Amino acid sequence: MNVIANVLVRNAWYVAGLSGEFPPATLKGQVVAEKPLVLWRTADGRMVGFDDRCCHKRMPLSAGRFIEDGLLECAYHGLCYDTAGQCVRVPSHPDGKIPPRARLRPVPLIEQDGLVWVWPGDPARCNQAAPPRVPEFGAPDWDHAVVGGAMAVPANSLLLIENLLDITHFYPLHDGNIGDLENSRIPVRVEEGVADGTPYVGTVREVRGYQQPPYLAEYLGYELVDRDHTHFMLSPGLTHVRMRVWPAGRHGDPAAERGYVIIHTHTPVDRRNHVWHLIVGMPKGQMCLSDPTKPAIERFVETFPKVIDEDRWALEKQQRMFDYPDDGYVEVFLKPDTALRRARLILNRMERAETGEPAKRSAAE
Repeated sequence: MNVIANVLVRNAWYVAGLSGEFPPATLKGQVVAEKPLVLWRTADGRMVGFDDRCCHKRMPLSAGRFIEDGLLECAYHGLCYDTAGQCVRVPSHPDGKIPPRARLRPVPLIEQDGLVWVWPGDPARCNQAAPPRVPEFGAPDWDHAVVGGAMAVPANSLLLIENLLDITHFYPLHDGNIGDLENSRIPVRVEEGVADGTPYVGTVREVRGYQQPPYLAEYLGYELVDRDHTHFMLSPGLTHVRMRVWPAGRHGDPAAERGYVIIHTHTPVDRRNHVWHLIVGMPKGQMCLSDPTKPAIERFVETFPKVIDEDRWALEKQQRMFDYPDDGYVEVFLKPDTALRRARLILNRMERAETGEPAKRSAAE
């Protein structure tokens, strides 16, 4: 089977959701990298997470309920668990005796920068890496918004990562909104390394005197610009995009700079599905080109779903092609594809390290 369709890294930090998606005393069940999880926020505001299976008969605890003292009661036989995952009550044991192994397996969890991260792999290895930081979304001089909510995408998460690193697809897929043919001709520089225990790879595109496509001119306030544009896969679970523009000829002028940051989180459910969050941040006071009284971030939220729909359409169609035998088919890599190939290699090496499989050379290398 082709390595793209098959890739699934478990020993990594993934976004289970945004902090606001977890109100107190509300159960949330989900699958991350083929691991069923139940997560909730306790009465004192802490996030906790466990394997979603009751230790008795595999009933998903996310189908249960909270009872007195914040105990989680299984919907099948009524076993009750505290916020440490310890079973503290078994209705069919009126003598009060609890089997020693009656406890839930916790999942490593970190809440930071408005995101809830989980580690679905080997818990003993979670300290070898740290989730990437996104400080823009805690900065008082920035506004941010979520576009589309938690979006289910029927495609391997690597396909989204490759999509995000490859803006040459802006034409033709996004022609007339964020893309045009000239965008595909912007030179690209690739940067990579390791940060906080996780390999990263990204693209840097710098262009001067560029005529912005309609949506970008609207969001950023200028039509003809000097532009710096970066896309970095910071981990298997997050890609960071930054756009900075200035009126043509004023590159680097802080008084004229406008821009945005987009955080894409891509959380695999399994080898064929993932959940995508898109969070946009813009400096406060950045207004639309067509309506100087309207914040640009509001226009982004109104119009960017069209771009998302175009990407999801393409990703779903790509994934379906992996259902057919390769029958001699080999992808042709183009000059701008270097970062995509490196991302593919990084994820495949991470997966091999989990299984102990010897490293192999592939078309991605």
